[in-house]
This record gives sequence, structure tokens and C-alpha cells, in this order.
Amino acid sequence: MRRVLSARKGRGYSMKKIFAKIVDVKPEEIRALLLAFVFNFVVLGGYYVIRPIRDEIGADRGVENLPWMYTGTLIGMLLANALYAVVVARMSRRQFIPIAYRFAIANLFVFFLLMRWMPAAQERSILAPIFFIWVSVFNLFATTMFWSFMADVFAREQAKRLFGFIAVGGSIGGIVGGLVTSSLAGKLSTGLFLLITAVMLEVAAQCVRRFPADFDHSCRASVSDAGVSQKRPTKIEEQPIGGKFWEGATHIARSPYLLGLAGFLMIYTLTNTWAYFQQSDLTGHQLQDRAARTSFLANIDIAVNTITVLIQVFLTGRLMKWFGVGITLVLMPLLSAVGFAAIGFAPILTVLATFQILRRAAGFALLRPAREVLFTVLRREDKYKAKSLIDTFGYRFGDQIGAWSYPLMRWFGLGLVGISWVAVPLGAIWCALGIWLGRKQRALAEVQGERSSVIRGTAAPEAA
Repeated sequence: MRRVLSARKGRGYSMKKIFAKIVDVKPEEIRALLLAFVFNFVVLGGYYVIRPIRDEIGADRGVENLPWMYTGTLIGMLLANALYAVVVARMSRRQFIPIAYRFAIANLFVFFLLMRWMPAAQERSILAPIFFIWVSVFNLFATTMFWSFMADVFAREQAKRLFGFIAVGGSIGGIVGGLVTSSLAGKLSTGLFLLITAVMLEVAAQCVRRFPADFDHSCRASVSDAGVSQKRPTKIEEQPIGGKFWEGATHIARSPYLLGLAGFLMIYTLTNTWAYFQQSDLTGHQLQDRAARTSFLANIDIAVNTITVLIQVFLTGRLMKWFGVGITLVLMPLLSAVGFAAIGFAPILTVLATFQILRRAAGFALLRPAREVLFTVLRREDKYKAKSLIDTFGYRFGDQIGAWSYPLMRWFGLGLVGISWVAVPLGAIWCALGIWLGRKQRALAEVQGERSSVIRGTAAPEAA
């Protein structure tokens, strides 16, 4: 019996050593890290199962109709944000996050029933644009809630070490989700893909509920960009976030740091939307079959997430450790400028697909983890309210600018080439903003560390 127990301990110790070689994780962090990995896997995996369906709707309806669907998305995002802020203020995070995912599951079941019973013509003309808007709202809230939770439960130092590995879970989920849709497109009805996503979202809700309550990064001083600190609790607080539902907007308006985060994201989404419209334009003209378009777009997703995993495993954590958050943020704007310039020289589907794959991979592997580290220096209320407003409404507001500026530029006579060259100079502004945010985050982290030291120093005599 002793030999069996000793062998099991030995295998467990060996597994921990192997795991430690992959990611710089401490033994007490392993359970939380694995749950976060699975959480990100199912959230992104569920989204990527239905993402090609949304993209096919966009390509099918044509570039001329996309601005109106983006306007509908912006309105839906505004309403969803108001509801989300009210719920966040009144519930603890272990309550409202599972409720939000299960609300999305209920929506998916409604769409499933409508797709089964609604005539094909009405489905294409009425239900398809509604589903496009719903997915565009859902995907941002699903990922924002995940990363808000991560920024809250992991400390700043842990985030730099572990967020890259956690992001791998989402990338693998994206690969699996894309493979499911790519391989089964034309074989299964659209509604069945929605049910697959629903199952994955329920797993996400369970990850939140089962996250270790004693995993307490929160034993640190929480400081806002204005320098407001709170005393650190001895364990994770499961109280409602509190405050008023509009305070996310007022905090952003008063904080240069939060405004900088919003501006950085808006440039990202603006250029994203231009690239997406270019993709829809070329795909709609060069691929006439709907199943072929869905499969092609799903294959792009697979390529994006495969490259993302490789970057996350071998580069993301090292880049943030060696060069800091600011330099890591700048890599994405540089790649975007080069990619748009390439389209300016060769406006063909192959070049655009390559650019989309590399740009989106860099966005997931480098930009996303580095940008999430920027939120770790905020107080808890801002991690949910201000962050949600920036990541959802701010994101879609940038989409809105991109959606209406794209046809406006075409009206002025700019085609794919001209619009690509307009996007190139935005890279310089984007780079400068990324460097400033990296420096500001480092300064706030230093202030946070000093206040944390003061709290520990004043608490020590009491403990004695």
C-alpha cells in the first residue's frame, strides 16, 4: 500500500515538474490555472462554433448591408451594457457570471427553435440579421466576463506569468470550434451548432462556480489609476460589486488611463472592421456557394488559432517578461500597418486571408494577454464596469465608425487599395498610444506595490 501511495505521489510530482516546464506556475496555482484554461477553452470554442455562421451571413448580405447590422449591434450592445451594469452592482461575481452565460444559453435555444420552424425565406431576411447582431453582442460579453474574472482573481505578477498559458486554452478552443463547423458544415443543420455552443457555455458557468474560493490573489492592495487603495482581505470577497450602474462611464471620463485604453481598443476595432469588410467583399464575390464560404471562413479561424497557440506557447510570456507590456502591445500596430500596405500593393483574396490570419493571431496571442495585464492595476469595480463598457460598447463603437467610414470612403472613390493606405498611418498613432499605456501601467503597478508594502507593514504589529 505504501508503495502504491509512494508511486502515486511520484507520478503527481513528475506531472507538476513537467507542467512547470511548460508554464511558470507555482503548485498552489495549478488548480486555478487549469480551471481558467478550461474556462477560456469553452468560451472561445463555443463562439468559434457559431462565428463562421455569423460571417457567412455578413458575406451573404453584402457589404452594403453591413453598416446597418453594425448599427443594430451598437444599439444592442448599449442596452446589454446597461442591464449588465445593474446586475453587476447587485450580485457577486460567482452569481452574475453563470447567470449571464445561462441567459445566452436560453437565447441559443430560442434561435434553435426558430431556425427549425421558420420558413427559409423569412429565416434569411429576418432571423439571419438578428442572429448576426446577437452573436456580435454575445461574443464580446462572453470573453469580457472571462477576462474581467481573470484580472480580478489573478495578481499583476501572476498575470504576466500565467495569462499567456490561459490564452492558449482559448486558442485551442477556437481551433476545436472551427474544426467542428468546418468539418460538419453542410452535414448538420445550423441549429445543431447552436446547441453545441450552449453545452460549452454551461461548462463555462460551472468553471466559475468551481473556481477555488481560497485562491486569493486578492490579498493585495487594489488601486485605481487615481491612486485609491483598499485594504486587502484574507480571502476572495463574494460580495456584490456595488456602486451605481453608470459609474463605469463616469470613471472612464475622469481617467486618462481608462480613456487611453478605450482609444487603443477603438483604433484596433476600426481597422478590424475595415479588414472584415474587405474580407466580406472579396469572399462574397469570389466564393458563390454558401457552404464553401462557411468552410473557407472556418478554415481561416483554424489557421488563426493554430498560429496563435504556437505564439502563446513560445513567445507571449517571454515577450512580456523580457520587454514589458508596452513593447508587446506595439507589435500588433506594426503588423497591421505592414499588412494593410501589402493589401495596398496586391488587393487579392489570398493576400487578405494571409493578413487576416496573421493579424488576428497577433491580436489573440500578443495584444489580448498584454492588454488584459493593463486592467490588473484597477480597482475591482472598474475591472467589471469600466472594463465591460470599454470592451463591449467601446469595441462596437469603434466598429460603428469603421462600418460607416468604409462605405463613405468608397463613395469618395477609394477602393480596397485606397482604404488600405488610409489605414497605414493609424499604425503610428496606435504604436504611440501602446507605449504610453505600457509606461502608465508600470507606474501604477509601482504605486500599487508601495501601498501594498505599507499595508503589510501596518498589519504586522497587529498580527504580533
